[in-house]
Amino acid sequence: MNNYFQKRLNDLKNEVDLLQIETSSLERIEIIISTIVKSLSDLKKYVIENEFRSIQEEIYFFKYQKPAIIAKLIYFNAIYKIEAKKPYGGQQVLEDYLVKELSELKRFYDRNNEFCKYYRTNSTYLDHKYFVREQHDIKLSLDTFSFEADSRFSTSHDFKVAKIIANDRLEIYLENQLNNTNQKLSFENCSLKWTASKAAATELIYGLYLSGVFNNGQADIVVIVRHFEHLFGIDLGDFYHTFTELKSRKINRTKFSDEMREALIKRMDEQDEK
Repeated sequence: MNNYFQKRLNDLKNEVDLLQIETSSLERIEIIISTIVKSLSDLKKYVIENEFRSIQEEIYFFKYQKPAIIAKLIYFNAIYKIEAKKPYGGQQVLEDYLVKELSELKRFYDRNNEFCKYYRTNSTYLDHKYFVREQHDIKLSLDTFSFEADSRFSTSHDFKVAKIIANDRLEIYLENQLNNTNQKLSFENCSLKWTASKAAATELIYGLYLSGVFNNGQADIVVIVRHFEHLFGIDLGDFYHTFTELKSRKINRTKFSDEMREALIKRMDEQDEK
């Protein structure tokens, strides 16, 4: 069964990555959430209709595989709410809003400090209680949600693992948003300026992103864009929309990449002739 679950997880990751490229803004997130919910529904049906071959297989599923999917749902749902409720106003208003969202994450870690330590240290001595179905132990400070969830597809702590994974990723997202807010003025002071078009920058960034050259292919496209903006003093705006425009080109959709390749080959050829 583990192979089946891993394949579903990989397929979902590929679908979500593709949706992050092909759609934009809140609409993009809505489609991503719907895709995850559908995948989760299919997975639940499979788990209910099939038995795990061993307790170890069941623990592995509820400790690692199911939380990986639920974490995506929690993360994108949180991003949707953050973006939808983002206040209008000056830089200070936005900064206060982002700091408040970060404080919410800290409260979760404070409330679940013991379990967070258990999970992060790869402990296993309570796995038979945390990640086996119908093993609820009230002494382990269970959330009410644990008793209400479908016991055929939930354990007492699989959702909490997903929350940890999602919050770790959400913390990075919020900190990048906060840094981006604080560093807008630094665009003017950047010594190395991007002087080609925004379309060229977007094409280059997506090429690097899809080639998986950052963090072994795990870096989020938004994070890459924000680093590029800060490093080269440019505001790329709605880069999803720019990518859509690149796709709609009738001729030469990779114009900048082709020009860069030709310039590189030309220089190599010139040096070979010397």
